[in-house]
Amino acid sequence: MDRKPNVEYGADQIQILEGLEAVRKRPGMYIGTTASRGLHHLVYEIVDNSVDEALAGFCTEINVIINDDNSVTVRDNGRGIPTGINKKAGIPAVEVVFTILHAGGKFGGGGYKVSGGLHGVGASVVNALSEWLEVEIRQGGKVYKQRYERGKSCYALKEIGTCDPEETGTQVTFLPDKLIFTETTIFDFEIIKQRLREMAFLTKGLKITLLDDRTTEHAKSIVTDSMIEEAKEALMGKEDSAEELEKIVNKDKPEESKEEKKEKKYVEFHYEGGIKEYVSYLNKSKTALYNDVLYFEGEKNGVYVEVAFQHNDSYNESVFSFVNNISTPEGGTHLQGFRNSITKTFNDYARLNKLLKDNEQNLSGEDIREGLTAIISVKISDPQFEGQTKQKLGNSEARGAVDSILSEKLEIYLEQNPTTAKLICDKSILAQRAREAARKARDLTRRKTALDVGSLPGKLADCSDKNPENCEIYIVEGDSAGGSAKTARNRATQAILPLRGKILNVEKARMDKIYANAEIKAMITAFGTGIHDDFDISKLRYHKIILMTDADVDGAHIATLLLTFLYRFMPGLIKEGHVYLAQPPLYKLEKNKKVWYAYSDEQLNQILTEVGRDQNNKIQRYKGLGEMDADQLWETTMDPEHRILLRVNMDEESQSELDLTFTTLMGDKVEPRRDFIEANAKFVTNLDI
Repeated sequence: MDRKPNVEYGADQIQILEGLEAVRKRPGMYIGTTASRGLHHLVYEIVDNSVDEALAGFCTEINVIINDDNSVTVRDNGRGIPTGINKKAGIPAVEVVFTILHAGGKFGGGGYKVSGGLHGVGASVVNALSEWLEVEIRQGGKVYKQRYERGKSCYALKEIGTCDPEETGTQVTFLPDKLIFTETTIFDFEIIKQRLREMAFLTKGLKITLLDDRTTEHAKSIVTDSMIEEAKEALMGKEDSAEELEKIVNKDKPEESKEEKKEKKYVEFHYEGGIKEYVSYLNKSKTALYNDVLYFEGEKNGVYVEVAFQHNDSYNESVFSFVNNISTPEGGTHLQGFRNSITKTFNDYARLNKLLKDNEQNLSGEDIREGLTAIISVKISDPQFEGQTKQKLGNSEARGAVDSILSEKLEIYLEQNPTTAKLICDKSILAQRAREAARKARDLTRRKTALDVGSLPGKLADCSDKNPENCEIYIVEGDSAGGSAKTARNRATQAILPLRGKILNVEKARMDKIYANAEIKAMITAFGTGIHDDFDISKLRYHKIILMTDADVDGAHIATLLLTFLYRFMPGLIKEGHVYLAQPPLYKLEKNKKVWYAYSDEQLNQILTEVGRDQNNKIQRYKGLGEMDADQLWETTMDPEHRILLRVNMDEESQSELDLTFTTLMGDKVEPRRDFIEANAKFVTNLDI
């Protein structure tokens, strides 16, 4: 790809389309949500502008700093936003960029060959949604600065100093507006870190740094909010986790201190191998089938294509696609081109080399992609996306470019590396045989209609209401808890499906084993949607699927096994918000014939502070759901008026990290899991081993 195209980038390359009026009134239209995800999107928009400079060949380093007041600074060494007067607006181009919606070098002005960002509205939207924003530009030996408050400039762009004529770049600092982000304005270091790592992988050679410069207490509260559930999940994985974690927690337990100390967290990402290193990173918790990460690149019809992939010994497909560094979780034409190419190329190779017999059917794409980790990244000057969320690419030329470039180069690689080629084909042939066995097992789990109650699993206590919007199903472990739940439930709207023991770990099983598992078959049949390629959310029988497990390590492990199954084979249930975690209480406190329930140690202490810490307090620590009678279970965990449910959400912007987390916790390798526990154990509360 031409890293330094001969393009002008001056004041008149900034094109004006429309104003900023609606952004503060309807922020959700521009950043999706004003909750945590939208808050962090502000950072990505500013960083995206710097990455565009890197894609154009003019930026080698981006620095991101979370400041002590929770503002964020993004600094790059690109060309610097133009400071000259824009003829159409009559104001400096930098002011156009930050105060007028849909203004930038991405709208036909010739400033960029390719670019990412949220439809090019990034800088102005961030400005509009910030309490204040300051921009400094180094350009032509001078330093310029302008400040804005809630989208409006405080003063004209001014020169505040000089610099080396060779020193260029842009620095943007902004503080999110509490009037807009009413839920939280606190940035999460871990969330930003994951996104910046992805950006660095996708832009080989670019160095990105992240510094958290907040006080210890401030940063600690942020990390606890974001990491607590993930850290709890670390307890769930394996037999080695509990003992190891107890040591770690006791060893690393921080001493209480009233002093405010500085804690500077710093990470640096720099990958000369780009997406080739990305695949290695994603496969670190798996065992690779062969040593090489296959990498191919090329350009055709104005589309620059990069593909990297490697098979591992798992049974899950982990393929992630990007356009101009923007994730496309719903795929699109570039993903179609990739799938067409590897399916045809591997089948041709297998036929030519007699790995498939004449009477055997072709390998399906699903067979070949079993255990595949892949990144498809394309750069295109005018990307066309389906929908406003940029989740699916529609450019037809991208399909042809990926297909053509990959087919040509993969064919040569396979001819030159017959050992690797045979390993992939052999694994695919085994997958083909398992798929046929899975097909037969799958047919047994399909239900004729959603109302065909006769084929429902016998252990299911179904509800009488047939409107899915009114219905919910509790997945409960064990006969004891299942019995209490069946007695406690509202029979009209609440169904109970008790499971026997821990379900199969689908992270380490092929489809035929999954379909043959009695507990998984019961869930598939009860939900009614089918799984994998047969999944149809319109057939869902319950709009709430509630995982209700004991509040201990075993219960957490069962919940993770269930979430792993849903994530791998029914991700639509999570994406559409149908999956929940029940929150049974940890404690029951009795005093003077009155009863209180506490769902955490903190809540118990709060109750004790209110009612007094007398010796006649009777405190019961619940070890499992089976210790509650039906009335207690209804009152605390199942009554819609009083229960606490946690909705399971999936952030598609960091889906590769989510994929890696499941692999780390549920895969075969012990070391990555132990590293994960050591990194997160200090954030765990309510440890009960």
